[in-house]
Order: sequence, then structure tokens, then C-alpha cells
Amino acid sequence: MTTASQTALALDFPILEQEGLVYLDSAATSQKPRVVLDALEDFLAHHNANVHRGVYPLAIDADTRFNAGREQIAAFVGAQPAETIITKNATEAINLVSYSWGLGNVGAGDAIVLTEAEHHSNIVPWQQLCSQVGAELRWLEVDHEGMISLDQLDEFLADGRVKMVAVTHCSNVLGTINPVEEIVVRARAAGAASLIDGSQAVPQMPVDVDAIGADFYVWTGHKVYGPTGIGLLHGRREMLEAMPPFLTGGDMIKTVSFDQTTFNELPFKFEAGTPPIAETVGLGAAVGFLASLGIERVRAH
Repeated sequence: MTTASQTALALDFPILEQEGLVYLDSAATSQKPRVVLDALEDFLAHHNANVHRGVYPLAIDADTRFNAGREQIAAFVGAQPAETIITKNATEAINLVSYSWGLGNVGAGDAIVLTEAEHHSNIVPWQQLCSQVGAELRWLEVDHEGMISLDQLDEFLADGRVKMVAVTHCSNVLGTINPVEEIVVRARAAGAASLIDGSQAVPQMPVDVDAIGADFYVWTGHKVYGPTGIGLLHGRREMLEAMPPFLTGGDMIKTVSFDQTTFNELPFKFEAGTPPIAETVGLGAAVGFLASLGIERVRAH
């Protein structure tokens, strides 16, 4: 029997050089290939500067590398860079939506639909929102094969009170792959928004955010061979433009005076403060690593 540590691919992962190491926890976080570690070290050693603040050569270089990382990440899942918000993880991305979109669109008597198979990251933010505004949670049941019922979803949607359907793309416990494109279509037809948690899907299968068509799609870099401390929120432009900022401060502003502030354009409106610059470069290297293996990620349009 050949183990992962005995394959040629294992040479790309320095941690597997440890004698006797058996790692079976990739659903929690993946190990990092050498190309990602090298990208992080190279950036911090030779290109480190803050972004969007300076016009000196090192700052311009950092801007260029940070922007290139965002473009690589967006292309990896068929998204647009301007609609790709960099967060610190998928949990923050979901909280961004629950606060920024939720507080302006969900009120007393409304409902949010989740599945019984959600990660806590896609439960607690919605519980908090419902508690704050007087909305209710409706739970799609999971059958003995780990599947949800689209008929039950239709029943929940029928009364017109559902404002959001938030479901996992692939369950971190069951491995179930939900029919997210169909869920999005049914939610939109009923006037509800949709959020898909792709934290387990993006590392395991081709994901085309544009084809799925959700209002929001979130995932995290550390499960797809990238660094910790970086997550992604892909949102439809019209939704993001209508939402107020989640966090405020530096970098997410266009103008500031003692009397008022105007906000930056997308995606920067939702990226207050210094972003995870090196991590963005590292995640760009991670998705490039997958491409180098000949793994097709996005369907051709």
C-alpha cells in the first residue's frame, strides 16, 4: 500500500518529511506546499510594505502583488476581482453578510432557512441576527442519506417570509454535496437571497461562483493549501453596492473630514484596515499550485 508520504506529490509538502507523520485532518486545515511557504517568505523578506497607502517603489510593488493575488483567487472560482472581498476567514465573511446585509433586510416576522448540516459558522451569525430583529430560523431536515429535501425548501419559501437561504455546498461532517444551483434558483424565484458556504467544496471540487449564481459565496484559504488568516466573500455587485460597510476605519474610505466620511469602491469598502497582504499572495500561490497539477477548477463558458 502506498501512502501519501511515499508519492512524488509529497515532496511538495515539507511537513511530510517528518518521520511517522500521518495527517488525516485536512477538513480542518490543509498542509501547505513548498510553493506557498516560499511565496510567503519571499514577500515578507523582499517585497513587504503596506498597500493602498504609498507611492514609493516598495509600496507600489506590494500593491501589484496584492492585486495579482486577488485576481488569481477570483479566477480560481470564476468570480470577479471587484466582487471578491478578502476577510480573515469564512466565519468573518458570513458575519459580514449577516450584519451588513441582514440588519437592513431582515425584520420581525421574517425567516431564514438553514440546513441541519451547517457548520457553526453558518448557524450562530443567523441565530444572532434573528434574536436581534425578531426573525425565525427554519431548518431543512437531513435524511438518513445526508440529503435535504427541495420539496421542504419550497414549503418554507411558499409563504413569502423567507429573506435568506444559507446552506453548505459540501458538509464538513457528512460529505454531502447539496444542489446549490437549484437551491439558488428556487430562493431567488421566491424573493429570497442566498448564501453558500463553500469552505469544504472549494478544496475538493471545481467551483464556478458565476455559474452557481448565489448572492453570496464564502470560503477559506487555509483549507485549500493556502495560509491561515484569509477568507473570501464573493457577492453579486448590486448586493454589495447596496450594503453598508461591516467594519470602518482606514482603507475602506474615499474621503474623510471632521464632519463626514465617504466610502471606497468595491471591494475595498469591506476591507477596513491593513488586509492580509502576505496571505493573499500566499493563497494566490496555492491556487496556482493546483493549476500546475492540471486540476481544472472552473468550467469553460
